[in-house]
Amino acid sequence: MSLESFLLAHETAIRFGVLVSTFGVMALWEIMAPLRAPDTSKGVRWSNHVMLAAMNMALVRVLFPVAAVALAIYAGDQGIGLFNMIWAPYALAFAAGVVLLDLAVYAFHLLFHSVPLLWRIHRVHHADLDIDVSTGVRFHPIQMVIAVIIKSATILAFGLPALSVLAFEIASHSITLFNHGNVRVSPSVDRALRWFIVTPDMHRIHHSIHRAETDSNFGFVLPWWDRMFGTYRAEPAAGQERMVVGIESFRTGRDLWLDRLVTNPVIDDQPKNTSGVTSG
Repeated sequence: MSLESFLLAHETAIRFGVLVSTFGVMALWEIMAPLRAPDTSKGVRWSNHVMLAAMNMALVRVLFPVAAVALAIYAGDQGIGLFNMIWAPYALAFAAGVVLLDLAVYAFHLLFHSVPLLWRIHRVHHADLDIDVSTGVRFHPIQMVIAVIIKSATILAFGLPALSVLAFEIASHSITLFNHGNVRVSPSVDRALRWFIVTPDMHRIHHSIHRAETDSNFGFVLPWWDRMFGTYRAEPAAGQERMVVGIESFRTGRDLWLDRLVTNPVIDDQPKNTSGVTSG
């Protein structure tokens, strides 16, 4: 069996293995070298985030039994999409696939901040009262469904290679956990990494309580789109360690529980407590 055949045959196990191992590495890094002191109970946050992630995985599996990689294989077999209609070197098609998927996710992310109804769905991710590796799996089920639809449309439109899709899935899962990490990174290392991937210090600004900072640094994997389209912000006004994360409307401990995460989009978003976190 070739390497390509092996990867495609075991893509679900590979993606899950990378997700779990990356989560574990980042969790250990957060213990050894945290940047920010937590404001809320990690036990409450993590348990509810993991339950939400499990719910999302089950929902996506039920609604979309054909995984993204399998969809790419189908498109290739049927000659669907740009790269299946024209000749291009495989290396070019592979690289373009990763870049195009990341651009699609960037555009999708920007849209979720721009359309009020979509923002109500996406704000579940932003309403976390701390930011750490577990925030990287805190997404509303409706957003996860829309994300699969957007990625599937991109795969079909461009006829992306299956390995390219698998590479993006692995990269997006692992780097999303990485750039949500509450970890201390050397400023010089961070500046160098920011030219190639979205770093924790870069993405953390996106979780600021101030909307002007929230509406910046939309990139998930590649940092280029923010620089290219003018949405890049180098640092938060209050500094990385002092900036407040979250949303003013959701500042109680009760807002961290699974039922509130699922119903958040229909909850009135008038500020309830802007002075700090309550145990609610």
